Amino acid sequence: MHIKSTLTLIAAATLLVACGKKEEAAPAPAAPAPAPAPVANVVKIGHVGPTSGAIAHLGKDNENAARMAIDELNAKGVMLGGQKVTFELLAEDDAADPKQGTAVAQKLADAKVAGVVGHLNSGTTIPASKIYSDAGIPQISPSSTNPKYTRQGFKTAFRMVADDTQLGGTLGKYAVNTLKGKAIAVIDDRTAYGQGVAEEFAKAVEAAGGKVVAKEFTTDKATDFTSILTTIKAKKPDVVFFGGMDAVAGPMLKQMKSLAIKSKFMGGDGICTTELVKLGGDAIADNQVYCAEAGGVDGEAKVGMDEFKAKYQAKFNTDVKLYAPYVYDAVNVMVAAMVKADSADPAKYLPMLATTADFKGVSGPITFDEKGDIKNGALTLKTIRAGKLETLAVLR
Repeated sequence: MHIKSTLTLIAAATLLVACGKKEEAAPAPAAPAPAPAPVANVVKIGHVGPTSGAIAHLGKDNENAARMAIDELNAKGVMLGGQKVTFELLAEDDAADPKQGTAVAQKLADAKVAGVVGHLNSGTTIPASKIYSDAGIPQISPSSTNPKYTRQGFKTAFRMVADDTQLGGTLGKYAVNTLKGKAIAVIDDRTAYGQGVAEEFAKAVEAAGGKVVAKEFTTDKATDFTSILTTIKAKKPDVVFFGGMDAVAGPMLKQMKSLAIKSKFMGGDGICTTELVKLGGDAIADNQVYCAEAGGVDGEAKVGMDEFKAKYQAKFNTDVKLYAPYVYDAVNVMVAAMVKADSADPAKYLPMLATTADFKGVSGPITFDEKGDIKNGALTLKTIRAGKLETLAVLR
């Protein structure tokens, strides 16, 4: 093709494009960008319990109750600092293991949670409490009973239930004065909870005039107790006390039956569960097992507790195992302190939490003392009859 022809074609194409442009409509002005949706004020609350391992049923019971409280608070709508806030539950599993407990405590501290409800076991609660204290994060344990937890001087530590001094002490007196036990054997699972409650029980037995004829120990993961039970049988005890949890107590009761040990069996709140009835099965005779729940209500307060249990059952299609009411109350007490302070900033609402007085919970009135312990904490003595836990008395 000649250069002249090429230039002529280019010129023609340019003219056509230019003509086409003239015929196009002018573009419409761009629509303004939509305003960004307002970012909700999110307040993170941590929950820690053993949702894996032998007592996962108790950890899940606690986590369910925390979710139930959070869901209700969000449905109600809570205002802090003139703005509606949304509560978010950060749930962690400590597997009832102290190392895992401190790891998840640090994780929650790094996530800058406003507060923590947990842990379930004294053995995980106590080491985790230093991490929360260092971070200035309020911690409410719904179930830890070892006295050390609130005696470390941490201003961030609170407890929803009576401690081992009350728990073990009451059971020790009951073993001697009511069950008429003279020779008493004591077993513990070597955890902070199990040892603590067993020691307080043994002290109270001796103070009431009873005699501890054997002291044995196992672990919180053991399944075979033949050796220690054979040793205990030779001492002919009237009562065998176990400081530990239901997952160990159930198999222990079965082995006691197979060895024809007919002693009364006692324990603290760790065995005072509906799950023990399933785990022990027909090895549990009527009025053989006696335990104390670290908490409880009586009189008119039972109405609120019964309503809570019905609500829980309807939401999760399962019955309350043990500590759920105390978790539910702990979340609500924490948020009530935030509302009073008009802030979710731990430094601002912690003083309000510490001065909580007569908060009406499903577990009863809640007031914390100067150490963070619940004042006038209740104990509920129970036994098993016809395959069901029955309340004998609520003591304060």
